Amino acid sequence: MPTLRIALAQVNSTVGDISGNAAAIRRWSRAAAEAGAHLVAFPEMMLTGYPIEDLVFRNSFIEASRRGLATLAADLAADGLGELPVVVGYVDADGPAAISSDAVPGSGRRDASALLFRGEVAATYFKHHLPNYGVFDEDRYFEPGHDLTVVRLGGVDVALTVCEDVWQAGGPFTTARQAGVGLVVNINASPYELNKDDLRLPLVQRRAVEAGAAVAYVNAVGGQDELVFDGDSIIVGADGSLLARGSQFVEELLVHDLELPAAADDDPAPLPGIIRSFIPKNMDKNPETQGAGIAERLSDEQEVWQALVLGLRDYVNKNRFPSVIFGLSGGIDSAVVAAIAVDALGPERVFAVSLPSGYSSEHSKDDAADLAKRTGLNYRVEPIQPMVDGFLANMTLTGLAAENLQARVRGVILMALSNQEGHLVLTTGNKSELAVGYSTLYGDSVGGYNPIKDVPKTMVWQLARWRNTQGEPPIPENSITKPPSAELRPDQKDSDSLPDYEVLDPIIKGYVDHDLGRDELIAAGNDPALVDRVLRLVDIAEYKRRQAAPGTKISGKAFGRDRRLPITNKFREGNAFSPL
Repeated sequence: MPTLRIALAQVNSTVGDISGNAAAIRRWSRAAAEAGAHLVAFPEMMLTGYPIEDLVFRNSFIEASRRGLATLAADLAADGLGELPVVVGYVDADGPAAISSDAVPGSGRRDASALLFRGEVAATYFKHHLPNYGVFDEDRYFEPGHDLTVVRLGGVDVALTVCEDVWQAGGPFTTARQAGVGLVVNINASPYELNKDDLRLPLVQRRAVEAGAAVAYVNAVGGQDELVFDGDSIIVGADGSLLARGSQFVEELLVHDLELPAAADDDPAPLPGIIRSFIPKNMDKNPETQGAGIAERLSDEQEVWQALVLGLRDYVNKNRFPSVIFGLSGGIDSAVVAAIAVDALGPERVFAVSLPSGYSSEHSKDDAADLAKRTGLNYRVEPIQPMVDGFLANMTLTGLAAENLQARVRGVILMALSNQEGHLVLTTGNKSELAVGYSTLYGDSVGGYNPIKDVPKTMVWQLARWRNTQGEPPIPENSITKPPSAELRPDQKDSDSLPDYEVLDPIIKGYVDHDLGRDELIAAGNDPALVDRVLRLVDIAEYKRRQAAPGTKISGKAFGRDRRLPITNKFREGNAFSPL
């Protein structure tokens, strides 16, 4: 049986940076060649970055992608890598976009994969299955392919597929079995969510058995706005056995030797739906067998933490912000954001501001200063009471309006420092607060990015405790153990306005993440009056969430791209007059 040494490059790309992404492909291809690889595969849309969203409608962007692909093929050959087949994702088109009045059924924009060899585009494949759920809108952007591309490489038939093709039974993997391929290469930009790695392996194993072929699944790494890609590339045998698995949240090159069946026929009969290409690649025998190994899985807390760190780091660096700034209250949320920011960027790029009012407790001020000392971040104190008093001397505000004034003064200070010094403002509200609207619009909600936007309050505590076990604890114990409070009035506690988070979070998860209705939530054992109260809070806070900063997605359904509800909406769960 021929031995094919495959390299899977689970690497980071940036949307729109075609030249920078091409340079990364050349660099990692060089590493693959030096490792003796016969084939190297890069993630979905590696050349353009993913997701490209409405950039796909611009003819100029499509042309830049196609021109970049041709240039990349020539550059690889000029680098002395022309004999290394390189599989790379890009965007192509064989017709106007579907939204155009000139659109032609069966043609349009394509989520594509290309095999580059000897300075040319030797083969292409168009993604068949286009996801249109969750964060995906691919049916809006792309036209599906229908043919399977099979490349004869050194006597082995290799099929090309893209991402969602592996998530759907039938389709190209069934066709791959009919074609008798020995290997299916599946390139991905599969976004992270907690425990998704537990779904991937059995999924890839099922497709391998379905195809009767080994499957090499390569996934992207890195952050793109709200999304994080976690790597976790996988190679399985034709029987579904796990052969190699990559790390999570780390750029790396998996190099693995596969013994594959030789192509059965030197001149295979044409089959409908199969496009064959022949690559005159000599698969020289490597002197030593190479195995990529199986990377150890991360705990849930470590997995989420790494996602939050990578998401923030890439958002800041790819958008070229020099530093971040946020309010450090001494409470648990801002403490966790501070620890994430320091892990992501280093303390020298992290600026925290204590913004005490007349209601700020001494322990909160002490806890903020303690965290700053523990982490080494840049720290200053800007008391807000004189500014609040200035407002109140000129207009009469009481109750909630006076409380929210404090939060808005803090927001003004943070935005002023951002403008003056060039920092990106981070907001520090968690998913539980965002769900029920427990924040002040244009106050503590101001900011350009929210690292814990998709993290429920109970998980915020869980992450804090875990992070404090990893080396020197960055978070003061008092920030973790004291009752949460906004400290906008005397002796205020979150529990004055909200149920305990241990009770609240499961209701939010059922309603938001799983779309359960009132009756289903009550059937799960929740108090009916509490369910009604929480659902009302969630429903009326939609206008606030529409104005919220983006933040890293770590759950099955995050606020923003995942959950799209009208702001003006009179439907209420449990209302007998609401339509069924």
